[in-house]
Amino acid sequence: AVSKIDITYHHLLLNNIFTIRIWYLQRDTLDAFLDLITRLAAVADQYLRECLQMLVNNFTPPLVQRNELPRWAVSRKKDIFFHLCESLKTISDTVPLAPRILRDIIDRSMPKLFDNKAKMVSFVECMLGLDTDRMGDLIGATLLAKVVDLLTELDVNITWEDIIQGEHNKGIFEMELEDLNEDEDGLGQAGTKVLFGGNACAEKLDSLMVVVCEHLKSCAERGYLDKEFDILKAIFRASVLRVHRSKFCQFIMFYACSLDPKICGLEFAFFLTEIFLNKEEDPISRMSAVSYVGSYLSRARFISADTVLAILKKIVDWCDEYCVLQNRGTTANPNHQIFYGACQAVMYVLCFRLRSIMDYPNLKAQLFQLSFGFILNHRLEPLKVCLPSIVNEFLRQAKDAGLFAASMYSAAEDAIESDLSRAFGGINRLDTFFPFDPYLLKESDRIYPSKFRVLVHGQDDIQQ
Repeated sequence: AVSKIDITYHHLLLNNIFTIRIWYLQRDTLDAFLDLITRLAAVADQYLRECLQMLVNNFTPPLVQRNELPRWAVSRKKDIFFHLCESLKTISDTVPLAPRILRDIIDRSMPKLFDNKAKMVSFVECMLGLDTDRMGDLIGATLLAKVVDLLTELDVNITWEDIIQGEHNKGIFEMELEDLNEDEDGLGQAGTKVLFGGNACAEKLDSLMVVVCEHLKSCAERGYLDKEFDILKAIFRASVLRVHRSKFCQFIMFYACSLDPKICGLEFAFFLTEIFLNKEEDPISRMSAVSYVGSYLSRARFISADTVLAILKKIVDWCDEYCVLQNRGTTANPNHQIFYGACQAVMYVLCFRLRSIMDYPNLKAQLFQLSFGFILNHRLEPLKVCLPSIVNEFLRQAKDAGLFAASMYSAAEDAIESDLSRAFGGINRLDTFFPFDPYLLKESDRIYPSKFRVLVHGQDDIQQ
């Protein structure tokens, strides 16, 4: 009977098959149809690409309204995604060429910046469902890289002016200090914690961050987090580290680390530190890495005080060596900006972690052996270049702890006092980039509170 079908009708029939929206099919019909698709895909040199494209097209359900899924689609979404992923895995097991073609199809089908939120979320949610077992080994790195690229593109299209209106000339740290001055009981986070909404890119990013974090949590529960983290770390190194002042996408690393603090959490901290210490790395990567590690150690509640001190020692020792080489005039390629960035990172960390380090006598003894006085009083004058808000808070806490000789504080305070009269504070004021500043997206904000540290005067606290 099939041989009797006219060639034109045959092509029309195939076209109808490859454009079907499986979301409208009843369960029995759906099973039979997907079985047909997996069989067609296995026909040699015929319909593999068309079958894969049809399945990928169904990553997004019919959008009845502009930015929302119909209720019936929401109720079927999990089941549909499961069947799509199972069909793609079956085809990949049957046809060795399928994963390579699927990577290309997903690449071409990825949501674009101005696509609506519902389409983006559905596509990414279904796509990440493929990142399991053997399928994940074949295309997992590509899938995650595409997702991170999308997160980054959305992120860079959000400005701080959109987020904190009227406060965009200040850093989050400065606003935290203002909150503390206004509310000394340590609960005054309302001024800083103005959650961000109303911007289309931010709302899309917010929802996607939930999807990605839920995927990472699922990986941890299934014992796959170590593999996923290795892939994420490489993607972060290639695609996120050097992005100028990204605001939110880097928090997927923070969340992944929080799921396994003893392995992923430590690995990320030392990974960033090694990038900073590596003289073969470019200056931008080194500056960004030291900003990241400073912010990470400050904010990650799951990183222990002894780990914080171990990394601080590496950074302080590097600063000490840099000062010595400057005194000798033997620095081959001096880069003071990296030095200033390292000093600022050290002071920033101690603003958050000094008290917790001081709670342990052995760590306190090690801390007091570090050469803070030599570095901060060096002729390069880091106290004049680093952000005054950080320097002042650091000096206040250091003075209370007796970290330096008394004579140093008056000299340091004189230096800061003179620079505070400048319009922007400091000589060649350093960038106010602290990658893990408080998280300001509404929906995904619920993921981070128990893992995140904020600045308080008195006892250590977590984000409320």
